[in-house]
Amino acid sequence: MSVPEPGPAGSGGGEEVEGLDALVDRLAAEQQDIIAAAEEQPAADPGAQRPAPELLAGERETLEGFLDFLRATVLWKTDGLSDEQASRRLVGSGTTVTGMLRHLADIERYWFREVLSGAPIEDVRYRWSDGHDTSAEWDLPVAAALAEARDDYRSATEQSRAQLSGREPDEEVRGGGEARTVRWILTHMIEETARHAGHLDILAELLDGRTGE
Repeated sequence: MSVPEPGPAGSGGGEEVEGLDALVDRLAAEQQDIIAAAEEQPAADPGAQRPAPELLAGERETLEGFLDFLRATVLWKTDGLSDEQASRRLVGSGTTVTGMLRHLADIERYWFREVLSGAPIEDVRYRWSDGHDTSAEWDLPVAAALAEARDDYRSATEQSRAQLSGREPDEEVRGGGEARTVRWILTHMIEETARHAGHLDILAELLDGRTGE
């Protein structure tokens, strides 16, 4: 004759109490169900949130699409780093993640405000340098705020899009002292941003081991 296990002190009679072994087995089974359900779900990929260029679009839309994809890549590669990591000098040139973001923000201001829109230099409102001597972009205090640099880069790119609105690729602009087309500026900015996104690939991997496109 089996004897029921005693319930906890103060419990009412007549209610069956789960044995310890059964409880352990049930919790283990529930944990396995949770793990299996998680494995069925694809891991979230922050990089998948980047806006992919349209496959069938006009020239300006295609150029802008690739540039916006690269801008989003820059923000993806710098997300989640600490201020100390982003200010750390890992290569001989002293290049840092935060310095790169500052550089890219003022590059946006140069090409889209000073060159594309023809704004005088005092109206460009460079944030980290004067737009020509760029050494100050890389001169960081210890643990400079990464969030500040990321927010400023977002702001600079939004202003660039506003400057570009209504422009056509063939249009000639003369800011910066030379005539060039809107097409040239967009193509150059794709090249510039892609090159620095590649630099950020390496820096981010050295800092926390992350890899990916």
